[in-house]
Amino acid sequence: MNPIDLDHVLTVLGAAAWSTDEQSRARVAGALALTVYDGHTRDQGTPYLEHPLSVVTLLHTEIRVSRPETLLLALLHDALEVAPESEAVLVQHLGGPFTARLRAMTADHRLEQRPKAAGDETSWRFKQAALPSGDLLVRLADRLHNLRDLAASPNVDRRRRFLQSLQDFYLPLADAVRGLSPHLAAMHALLHAEYIRHQQEVRP
Repeated sequence: MNPIDLDHVLTVLGAAAWSTDEQSRARVAGALALTVYDGHTRDQGTPYLEHPLSVVTLLHTEIRVSRPETLLLALLHDALEVAPESEAVLVQHLGGPFTARLRAMTADHRLEQRPKAAGDETSWRFKQAALPSGDLLVRLADRLHNLRDLAASPNVDRRRRFLQSLQDFYLPLADAVRGLSPHLAAMHALLHAEYIRHQQEVRP
């Protein structure tokens, strides 16, 4: 596979259909994504940037999200998780309000660059449940892509914990918010169907 460049990122975003100002912002966000995710890999061994681009694609093509800021948020949704030190440059180039949304989507122990501690999981769930609908849509799209990609993870314990968290928290949350917007309703349906399919495939 060819290295991902800025033109590819802009194509995935669908930025050609955006206004001139939105396209300029997309170029800035795309360049930041290339920089922030550079050198990071997923536990499957793939370049990290492939994941946020897949989340953007999912939102754009399957949920029919067209709002530029939501798609840019999806592009950078893991920026502060993989590189907490990038916060200042994100504020500088994309603004404080946008970066604050990224902070709200990032676990505190990641932001503080420390090991996960007792109570962090509960705090994280409260933090996600408090997200506004557009930001929560991005987080659920992230869960959906991770579920689809789960079989490629070599970490059996991670897979188990992911599925348990999905069952205990994300699926009930998606069910609770599906009436807030057509996008969230579509996301709930996709996430639930993918979970059922995964459960059927792993049964002996």
